[in-house]
Amino acid sequence: MRELLKAGRPTFGTHIHTTWPCIVEAVGHTGSYDYVEFVAEYGPYDLYALDDLCRAAELHDLSTMIKVDQESRGYIAQRAIGSGFQSVLFSDCGSAEEVRQCVRIVRPDTPEDGGSYGVATRRFSYMGYGGSPDYVQALRDIVVVLMIEKKAAVDELDEILSIEGVDMIQWGPADYSMSVGKAGQGGSEEIVSVERRVIEAALAHGVQPRAEIGSPDAARYYLDLGVRHFCIGTDVSILYQWWKENGDGLREVVEAGA
Repeated sequence: MRELLKAGRPTFGTHIHTTWPCIVEAVGHTGSYDYVEFVAEYGPYDLYALDDLCRAAELHDLSTMIKVDQESRGYIAQRAIGSGFQSVLFSDCGSAEEVRQCVRIVRPDTPEDGGSYGVATRRFSYMGYGGSPDYVQALRDIVVVLMIEKKAAVDELDEILSIEGVDMIQWGPADYSMSVGKAGQGGSEEIVSVERRVIEAALAHGVQPRAEIGSPDAARYYLDLGVRHFCIGTDVSILYQWWKENGDGLREVVEAGA
């Protein structure tokens, strides 16, 4: 992920809720994606699952991102990095100070980096390189992504985007619309106009915006805004849509022929 950002190349990801590593391998077999985002905020998992997801991704040269909960973000993010996740998506940040804390969580505990990640012999540092220069560099290379989804974060947007170590942002219309007292109106022109302002501000600060989309055609709108990073589809939604469409279709065929 870091290498693609440095090269100025677009990135393509997809979301998963499941902890079954074979789903990651199925994504890898397509050859169409740069990374898999495990949306840990939305489903159950354990620490073993984090290791297994990263193992599966590495077999197919996939990068990995994890979306972490607000309250336990420090613990989950550091354990996920230890498992091999190369990017962390922090949800629900409400202020520039919270964002600074998120950056510190993933960065090494050195005088120049000012992070809080010390030496921990976890999966990404087996065979003795914990605490070495390579270990420190691995932590510096973790890609930090923020959900911009609270009114308070939008109010402090310029300060947030100026914080060193913030690599990418993702707009969250559902949370934002709720936080301004307009729950369920994430697609309204008023909320969409705020999204455009967030994207424009991010690009002006040299922070890459990412868009979550449901179809390739949806990328066209964001491409015109300057967005080059996309995450498409979610395993649960993909399964639901297939089951719904084909289940209804099968019932119609059978009942029509009865």
